[in-house]
Formats: sequence, structure tokens, C-alpha cells
Amino acid sequence: MFFEADMSGKHFKIDINETRKAWLINLQEENNEWVKYEISKEDYRLVENVISLIFGGGSYVLDVIGSDTEYNVYTRAAYRKVTIYNDEAILHESLKKGGALGAGNEMAAGMPGKIVKVMVQPGDVLKANQPVLIMEAMKMENEMRASHDVKVKDVLVKAGDSVESGQKLVVFEQIKK
Repeated sequence: MFFEADMSGKHFKIDINETRKAWLINLQEENNEWVKYEISKEDYRLVENVISLIFGGGSYVLDVIGSDTEYNVYTRAAYRKVTIYNDEAILHESLKKGGALGAGNEMAAGMPGKIVKVMVQPGDVLKANQPVLIMEAMKMENEMRASHDVKVKDVLVKAGDSVESGQKLVVFEQIKK
């Protein structure tokens, strides 16, 4: 299960996989490397909606209250507000940003998907909001658009390519005036 979360002004990408004996957790704080954790199911208990677990040599009791995307997590005598984005919420956020995460000199995939159509080639000059490509994610085709006036420097994908979250799709350069 992949999702993203915001907590204490920091943004995290989280990928959790369950095996028969453990949860494998990959965590990436924005602009940092992925860190891997494993929590044994023997060190985890759920009792009346409260989680008790042993992690990193410490004992933790977690009480989680909330719904939708907003949660309060109480542990070790402190509350932390956590906003969680599932695949659908991540997709909607990336589309609101025009699909150009960070609106810089590259367009990256906001989530895993498949490239349906590429509408540009190197050398093309694009106006803000001009279509760049169509990507299928969560069984929906999404048109990704240029966030500002740019020139296409390189196209790193083609129709039919499967892409991962964060993968670079198109590289732009500033228009020389």
C-alpha cells in the first residue's frame, strides 16, 4: 500500500507491504533517501482500537483518531496531526498542480501509471497549461499540462511505458527571449 503523509511541516512517502510475519515499511522524507523498517507481527497488538508495538528497542502505544485524510496520533504523551493522502488524493493533488510536480524544469509522475499518449517532442515551445501527455492512473486517463511557458528539452517516456511515482517524464528548459 502506497500513500503520502504530512506531519509537522514535513512531507513523507510511505510504502507498506505485509508478509506473513512482518510489515515491511519504506519511508522517504522529502528530499531524502528511502529508509527501510521491518516490524514483526509478534511485536504488534491491536486492542480496542489502540496499537501497541515494539520498534527500535522501544515500546509504543498509539491511539489514532480521525477520518478521511486528517488524523491525530497520540503516543508518548504527545499528539501529532497527520494528513494522509491515498492514491486517489495524490492523483487529485498532482492534477491540481498541472501534473508538473514542483512546477520546475521537469514533469514527474504523481503516482504509478501508464503513458497513453505523448503530445510533445524535443524542441517544442509550450505555453502554460498546454497538454504534454496523457497518463492512465487508477483506471482514469489524465491529461498532464505544462505549468508555465517552457521549451521541451527531452521526452523520457513513450506511449505504453509504465512509470513509477516520482519518475521523470519530460525535461524542460527556459525559453530564451
